[in-house]
Amino acid sequence: MSRLSPKSHTPTHRLERVGELIRHAMAEILARGDVADATLERHPVTVHAVRMSPDLKVAAVSVMPLGGQDAAATIDALNRHKKELRTLIAHKIHLKFAPDLRFALDSSFDAQARIDALLKSPEVARDLEPRGGTHGDEP
Repeated sequence: MSRLSPKSHTPTHRLERVGELIRHAMAEILARGDVADATLERHPVTVHAVRMSPDLKVAAVSVMPLGGQDAAATIDALNRHKKELRTLIAHKIHLKFAPDLRFALDSSFDAQARIDALLKSPEVARDLEPRGGTHGDEP
């Protein structure tokens, strides 16, 4: 039986574990202010998730500045300090290769806001209201 699993889109446990290590290291670096940048100092950044490539050489980092303000400026600041962040992360976690960091704005907050708005809409609220039924076991 082959040890290699068929290619799938779900990350392996190792990819998830390395992604979490990088996420924690990144969050700690940003929280402590180890990177000197006015934009990053003004806007605290939440590191939502890190997805690793199968070869562990690329880390896709999903971030969101507090309150979503100046998101583009925050991504630009992170990209300007990509090399410094990569070095700081490499000192915190020991991997064969320090992964290349790719920053993207986290869209899960927007998706959650859309779902909340849908659930609060009158049409959905009407559908969720209990109806006076004529079921045999109900009075």
